Amino acid sequence: MKISIILSHIDTGHIALPEFQRGYVWNRDQVRGLFDSLYRRHPIGGLLVWVTESKSAVHRGEGPLAPGVVKLLLDGQQRITSLYGVVRGRPPRFFEGNPQAFTGLQFHLETETFEFYQPVKMKDDPLWIDVTELMQKGNDGIGEFIQRLSARPDLMPKLSTYFGRLSRLLGILDVDLHVEEVAGEDKTIDVVVDIFNRVNSGGTKLSKGDLALAKICAEWPEAREEMKARLAKWEAAGYHFDLDWLLRCVNTVLTGEAKFQFLHDKSATEVQDALERACRHIDTCLNMISGRLGLDHDRVLFGRFGIPVMVRYLDTHPLPLNERERDKLLFWFLQAGMWGRFSVSTETTIDQDLAALEGPGGGLDRLLEQLRLWHGSLRVEPDHFTGWSLGARFYPVLYMLARMGEARDWGTGLPLRANLLGKMSRLEVHHIFPKAQLYKRGYQRPEVNALANFCFLTKDTNLNISDRLPEAYFEEVEARHPGALASQWIPMDRHLWKIENYPAFLEVRRALLAEELNRRMAELLHGETRWLEGVPAPAAPVALAAPAPVVLGQVAEDEEQVLAELNAWMKAQGLPTGIVGYDFADPGTGQQKAVFDLAWPNGIQEGLSQPVAVLLNESSEVLAIASQAGFRCFTTPGDFRRYVESEILAAAD
Repeated sequence: MKISIILSHIDTGHIALPEFQRGYVWNRDQVRGLFDSLYRRHPIGGLLVWVTESKSAVHRGEGPLAPGVVKLLLDGQQRITSLYGVVRGRPPRFFEGNPQAFTGLQFHLETETFEFYQPVKMKDDPLWIDVTELMQKGNDGIGEFIQRLSARPDLMPKLSTYFGRLSRLLGILDVDLHVEEVAGEDKTIDVVVDIFNRVNSGGTKLSKGDLALAKICAEWPEAREEMKARLAKWEAAGYHFDLDWLLRCVNTVLTGEAKFQFLHDKSATEVQDALERACRHIDTCLNMISGRLGLDHDRVLFGRFGIPVMVRYLDTHPLPLNERERDKLLFWFLQAGMWGRFSVSTETTIDQDLAALEGPGGGLDRLLEQLRLWHGSLRVEPDHFTGWSLGARFYPVLYMLARMGEARDWGTGLPLRANLLGKMSRLEVHHIFPKAQLYKRGYQRPEVNALANFCFLTKDTNLNISDRLPEAYFEEVEARHPGALASQWIPMDRHLWKIENYPAFLEVRRALLAEELNRRMAELLHGETRWLEGVPAPAAPVALAAPAPVVLGQVAEDEEQVLAELNAWMKAQGLPTGIVGYDFADPGTGQQKAVFDLAWPNGIQEGLSQPVAVLLNESSEVLAIASQAGFRCFTTPGDFRRYVESEILAAAD
């Protein structure tokens, strides 16, 4: 089928994009490469379409489909979108991406090369031809361009050559592309999605969640946008969730299961109702976690996959929770996050916890007993605060203690509670012993960035303290606000405030933090302290009295912006963003082994590419752990981008 006819079919609604397809991800280099191949009449591959009835076809975009039989693109979206964008000068109706990728394409009549418009380079050179202008004007455009060139006597000898090149460029519209069709009553959406995944081996494979959502959208076309709107609301509040996570919550509410396959036979009405209930319960969970524990933004919400379990519990207990139930549920959520309950085999683990809630003898007590049997004692020891960096699991715990308890700011003396200070943007991590002073005395990153050297202060206070040593500024704080130091678990032995005694300071403060955390945990249990005791005989197969040393990467302040920019760049390419401060755990025990700066644990193209980690300024130990776990590691943003461009985006079509 000629390219011109394919584009006309898109205009009339005879060709469209199925709802389950991802957005446009090509960049300008790929668009230039496509037109260069077409100009030289090199093969660019065929198209695969799904032939189906328009009345039952669920497609992307707002435009109506043509009546009767339509063709939905399964393979070739990137090529056809690029062609449409350049030829028509606007994106197709099903477009979702960055239109700058195909805006302003130019062709040079002398060198026969394609480039995107550059004012300084091109404005006075008549040999640069706007491809979109030529495509829209057709043969009349060739005449106009030749007439412009005729005004230049030095170009007259080559007018016939340029005429031929313009004709060849316009002739791209007459290039035939092979179109293979998938048709027949047996081609259900399950079959078609499976075909899509098989042929799209270089692009973004659909996850189980995508398949479930595709089935839902077949009956409820607005489902994806409705769910995105819910996610946007939470994002505005500082919580970044994805569609798979929300769908998991919907699934647990509707089916009591974690696996998406249980959603497949549910009607649109059932899913709509479950979405409303799930979102209401998610709001309740976030309010409880924020209001009671002080974990009020995404960076410290380290147990997000416990929320689908909590949502199910709330849905099956329609009456408001009493204080004891609420706190016991929060105790479980916090403990599951501390020990990495969902770090591995997330789907299986959620199913186990749902069964503990609803199976024989099920309930909150059974859920807690299962967690204790899985991990061992739920009591915290000082050694658990041995980790370092903002990625360590006990960093959110430290934040929680500051928000939940009596911690006070050292500049104002005011409590650091959530209802007084708002979001994390108004609090800063403060190094009690300044980084510069510790580095000057030969301490290494793990010691400088030890969790026990962190506290939380308002921005103004942090700036005022600057890089002064505790032995100097602690006396001032204690004089102005008696008790403020102790409220942040600072040892009051002034001997420990001297930098030469820094290791001893850390040891004592870890003990104070562990004592405070166990006190807070007991408070949540309202006297049922048996959950903080050891596991009764026979001992659990996994019991961790004290953690092994953890090799952790540090997301330094100047690196956070780099990682944010990388994620923004990935989003602009239509690719999934990575997990900042990824918690890499032992697959058997859930014990944290390392923290990676930025990671895609299932690959950027899930199921198709290997796990990826960006590790900035990390030690050889962190790199070795990531490499041995099968991660492809990049130590600079440039190397990572080149990998994405050459091996992910280049294969996307």
